[in-house]
Amino acid sequence: MLEDRTNSGPRDRSSEPRDRSSEPPVLDRLHSLLETLGLREADQTLEAHLERAASQQSSYADLLCELLADEVTARHDRNLSTRIKLSHLPYRKTLEQFDFTFQPSIDERQIRELKTLRFAHDASNVIFLGPPGVGKTHLSVGLALEAMRAGMSAYFITAHDLIEDLSSAAREGRLRKRWQVYLRPRVLIIDEMGYLPMGELGGTLFFQLVSARYERSSIILTSNKSYGDWGGVFADPVIATAILDRLLHHSTTINIRGESYRLRERKKAGLLNPAMGVPPARATAGKACDQTGQRTEHRQGTQHREEAQPQGP
Repeated sequence: MLEDRTNSGPRDRSSEPRDRSSEPPVLDRLHSLLETLGLREADQTLEAHLERAASQQSSYADLLCELLADEVTARHDRNLSTRIKLSHLPYRKTLEQFDFTFQPSIDERQIRELKTLRFAHDASNVIFLGPPGVGKTHLSVGLALEAMRAGMSAYFITAHDLIEDLSSAAREGRLRKRWQVYLRPRVLIIDEMGYLPMGELGGTLFFQLVSARYERSSIILTSNKSYGDWGGVFADPVIATAILDRLLHHSTTINIRGESYRLRERKKAGLLNPAMGVPPARATAGKACDQTGQRTEHRQGTQHREEAQPQGP
């Protein structure tokens, strides 16, 4: 007798083979998923990784690890490129490119210590003093690049442009918004401080900036003036003292005494008579400056200096 199947309910198709003819190929699905997740580098290198894994008989875990490692590297490179573009650096010169043999007054071990970025983690400041052309800006840019490679933000501006920008913002009533440009970066590089006088308003604005960043984030500053001459830069010795008190409380001062790189290149090109010698550095560039390798501490208006112990390589 034949079994009646008319009322047996729907058939169970779970054990039947699934028809995948209408589905996109697996590789297309992978590309779609990677694109949806925003993994652009992994999406672009997927086939290459699959081919290498097949030829080397790599495990699935190894394949996935290599694919994601490429993505992480690519993202780091993109982020670094963006940070450098936003930093307004005048050029890209690394610490490795600095010629320490030409400036023997600089302790290379101290620069290697700064390269660890401990100063940035501690919200300390770095001040380079010396006459024009001795490499102050190069070292500042090199430290800024190291900070950005470590994921920190940095911003470069000359002291003159900084004060011009803040003064204009103050006159136009947009100073509060403009402050963020100079307070947000983890490392702020202020170049050529002292080449031009700042005036009363400039001194007040500079004091407010240093105070706002004090013990919160780092400043790298270059100047051709000794600390004793800063009163003339700000047209007010009282403001200058207040600025130095906050700027130097947690800081490292590097005083560079040497020949200008630019003069050296002019000598090589025969544009400067060697018999004339090198023009003497301005007295204000080195007089009363802290010696190279000293760490300056200011507390309650009293200045204390401790000989910094050289760090090993």
